[in-house]
Amino acid sequence: MPQHPYGLAGLTVLHMTQPVEGGVARVVTDLAAAQVRAGARVVVACPPQGPLAHAVTAVGAETARWPARRSPGPALPVEVTAAAHILGDVDPDLLHLHSAKAGLAGRLAAHGTVPTVFQPHAWSWEAARGPVRAAALRWERHATRWTERVLCVSRAECASGQTHGVRAAYTVVPNGVDTGHFTPAADPAAVRAALPALSGLDPAAPLVVCVGRLCPQKGQDVLLDAWQSVGARLPGALLVLVGDGPDARRLMARAPDRVLLAGPVADPLPWYQAADVVVQPSRWEGMALAPLEAMACGRPVVLTNVAGARESLPAEDGDHVVPVGDERALASALLRLLTDTGLRGDAGRRGLAHVREQHAVDTTTAAVADLYARLVALPAPTLGAAR
Repeated sequence: MPQHPYGLAGLTVLHMTQPVEGGVARVVTDLAAAQVRAGARVVVACPPQGPLAHAVTAVGAETARWPARRSPGPALPVEVTAAAHILGDVDPDLLHLHSAKAGLAGRLAAHGTVPTVFQPHAWSWEAARGPVRAAALRWERHATRWTERVLCVSRAECASGQTHGVRAAYTVVPNGVDTGHFTPAADPAAVRAALPALSGLDPAAPLVVCVGRLCPQKGQDVLLDAWQSVGARLPGALLVLVGDGPDARRLMARAPDRVLLAGPVADPLPWYQAADVVVQPSRWEGMALAPLEAMACGRPVVLTNVAGARESLPAEDGDHVVPVGDERALASALLRLLTDTGLRGDAGRRGLAHVREQHAVDTTTAAVADLYARLVALPAPTLGAAR
């Protein structure tokens, strides 16, 4: 990691997060690994279920058991109290809160007594409607008084916060991926043949892969509707949904022919490498990791026009971004790539170069470390000041 103006050696950083899987967990793990290498003491407070606790322990971080549910509810007072106990035990120099639940409980517990970074990973109000949405907006506007910095993963996510009246000090650090791990396969056909889930299927069949939690945010239901049109045009094409989540049973029940639910995987790398096209039909995001990982593997991607989508793609591939919820546009974009080998190859090469230049994880973790160094060097009276 590059040298920082004040350094991280000796700094105690407390990350607090719920969820513990998917993109948020990978971001936390990447940050923890880089910060441990830089000499910081890193503690990750999270629920014990899921892969995150094991992953951060493997990179040298400590863990603290924080029994939190994903959504707000009656357990919130207990979650805030638990967060306060963790803060007292760890005594961090800096608190980094990831996603809505940790942003809520962590800021209520810390109350501005420690420099606090809040990273939305997509704003909470985007997942809500009616009174819940209004309450989420009121909270995010109020909580900035206990937030030294709101860390956004895309300019669009930052702009959304500003547009919705969240007056805060913002920093934008685009998501990054490990381009040493996520790389193109020397022989994609061999990778595909080695995947047990594809055993017995035509190895030459067009293959579309969607990696993500099976939930309303990720839009797999719209993708299944779009796949009806893709399948009518390319009867041999196969769609694979990689992941697990609350919508798994419902999606399986309505899946058309030539759709496979592969379940959760520890590492999606071979699925990216095996795919002809990777698709991310989300309803909202900050900047999704899966498309970046796919492009790092040299695969073309199709995205919906959520925050971070256009920023994550090369400028030449803007037509691979389709309106949210538009199954016809989604099917059309998939068919364009599936039926044109040259177009796929060009898009894959552009995406690979773009991610390596703009979204390498070392660049992301270095930028976050620089932010930490600036925040912990602030004079004490600025901490917790109302904005």
